[in-house]
Amino acid sequence: MIVDSENAFMLANGSLYVSRFQRVRGDGSSDEGEYDCMAQNHYGLLVSRKAKIQAATMSDFHIHPQNAVVEEGGVARFQCQIHGLPEPVILWHKNSMPVNTDNERYTLLPKGVLQITGLRAEDSGIFHCVATNIANVKFSREARLTVSGSHSTVYKDPMILVGPENLTLTVHQTAVLECIATGNPRPIVSWSRLDGRPIGVEGIQVLGTGNLMISDLTVQHSGIYVCAANKPGTRVRRTAQGSLVVQAPAEFVQHPQSISRPVGTTAIFTCVAQGEPPPQITWLRNGQILETSDHIKLKNNNSTLSIYGINQADEAIYQCLAENSAGSTQASARLTVLWADGLPSPPQSVRAETVSATTIQVSWEKPLQNTKEIIGYVLHIRKAADPVEMEYQEAVSKSTFQQLVTDLEPSTSYSFYIKAYTSRGASKASEVTVVSTLGEVPAMPSLFIKVINSTTVQATWEPSIKLGQHEGFKLYYRKVHLSQYTGPVLLASNITAYNITHLDASVVYEVKLLAYNQHGDGNSTVRFVSLRETVERTVLNPPCDCMKDEQNNKTSTTGIIIGIHIGITCIIFCILFLMFGYRGRLLMCKNVQEQLSTPQIPRSQRSATGLVLNGATRRDRDDRDLNGKQLDMNELERLFPASPSQEQQEKGITSAHSLSAPHDETQISTLPLDEFSIIEEQPDPLPKNPHASSPAAPAPNHGSANEG
Repeated sequence: MIVDSENAFMLANGSLYVSRFQRVRGDGSSDEGEYDCMAQNHYGLLVSRKAKIQAATMSDFHIHPQNAVVEEGGVARFQCQIHGLPEPVILWHKNSMPVNTDNERYTLLPKGVLQITGLRAEDSGIFHCVATNIANVKFSREARLTVSGSHSTVYKDPMILVGPENLTLTVHQTAVLECIATGNPRPIVSWSRLDGRPIGVEGIQVLGTGNLMISDLTVQHSGIYVCAANKPGTRVRRTAQGSLVVQAPAEFVQHPQSISRPVGTTAIFTCVAQGEPPPQITWLRNGQILETSDHIKLKNNNSTLSIYGINQADEAIYQCLAENSAGSTQASARLTVLWADGLPSPPQSVRAETVSATTIQVSWEKPLQNTKEIIGYVLHIRKAADPVEMEYQEAVSKSTFQQLVTDLEPSTSYSFYIKAYTSRGASKASEVTVVSTLGEVPAMPSLFIKVINSTTVQATWEPSIKLGQHEGFKLYYRKVHLSQYTGPVLLASNITAYNITHLDASVVYEVKLLAYNQHGDGNSTVRFVSLRETVERTVLNPPCDCMKDEQNNKTSTTGIIIGIHIGITCIIFCILFLMFGYRGRLLMCKNVQEQLSTPQIPRSQRSATGLVLNGATRRDRDDRDLNGKQLDMNELERLFPASPSQEQQEKGITSAHSLSAPHDETQISTLPLDEFSIIEEQPDPLPKNPHASSPAAPAPNHGSANEG
């Protein structure tokens, strides 16, 4: 606070008047610094943006011009530098007279640089600079320029004497990027950006023979600029580069808006600012830096202010200050807390009872006062460990005094409180009650059973991600006709397989698996398994008898020769049929040990057929096969959707060996080699059913009706 004195006092319009501004006073204090003003009434307090006040100064020259001797036609450059506030204006004198700036060969740059190109004898002389601002006027030391000799015609490579400096400026200022190049012939100077973006033409000007000036800077002008000196007509070039950083003071994209909110609700202020570098945002409450708490939160890099469960003490003026190195700005908004007389008192006797791992029952009693205008209640729910902004609400009718809160997380504490609402506002919050949900038992594991051999099965499973912190698994098994289980077999949580041994192959077993934790047993997964098929498969397909196989190998050569002769015979018969136009059907030629053809069953009937084949008792099928009974035609129709024609039935196409080999999944029709035969049909000029075919080996007729 600035107290009125004879040196500084406030005027009637609120302005501050400092009569004798001093950088350092006798007591060590200073009038320099950042100033702001405050305005206050019964609504709150407001602070202005900051203004920096500095004393005008000027230092001594820290760079003076230096003597130079340059041959005629060359380039001369003098420079002087000095710091001051405000920035000093620098002018040049030659032989104690101001330099004639109308001369195109003389270029004065704002930072105290004098360039002279195409030197002549009359350019020789004594140069010095003069720096001026409101604080002082200062003269640099003198420097002599000597122009020697005559214009040389000797070739010289391009060379950049001085390239651009790194600059940091503010928007709307002017940037001058210096570039002086020499050479013989005189090089051509050009500019580009290192990022490849165009420099543009608006506000761009060339000073002298190669200096680039950019007026009215914007943030988009920031970048690295490259000066190139090219020998005319060639690709010989030299380059130099410098960076330009353009800063922009903070400015608001979105201002906070004044709002009015009832007691107990949430107020949100949004303040979005931009600038270069990005500004920092600070919030004030009635002129004081705002401190966050459980019900006051700042988010999104301080651009969003949220006040939860507001009360009358939160009514104030809130300010957003945006500040960076280029400047600062402020915006304000007022929060009005609505409070009406005659509002209900808080709901009474709030209770919460745990129902399950995901459900809690909350109940309460109506307020003691002002209940006539109540239009409903709002239940506020939050995890006890979460911040206030994670709270959510559920609305309840005015005649309801309990609410079942579902979809909660197991083994988690929740806090609850109630507010009664009227058309004019809400009551104060009830007392907060905290209660935890029950723990949850693990979910059902997936279970798979694999038969290892005639007495052993393997149970495998994949723990569900919903098991949580389970302690392990329990495995049970039993014969299905018994009521007593064997088990439980306790398994650790990292085990996913278990072998059950010493089983009876003649009965079906039931296997049950469940996961358990500290909260109890989860639901079990049940599977049934029979080892009978494994036993029968072993009997029907006995293991290899190596001694017997060795004896059989002696006759294998004879079998191969016989097979070749049979194949050649088949080919000759086929050729004869094609030559004389006969039509015939080849039933099936297949070795008992190798399956050469499979009846094609339509996709829609495969499951049903498989059920018939696999559903019938294996003992019945074996009896039919061993007794050599002819396959019943009704059974054949169930197996093959395309029924054989009457003519085919008369010719005895079906065979007792069509089900001679047992299989698990698909029934195979086969015929031994010693019963192989060919049945001829007489040509029929007009067949009644040209598409009828044998169910075992379809042979479509490719000849015309009157062929042969």
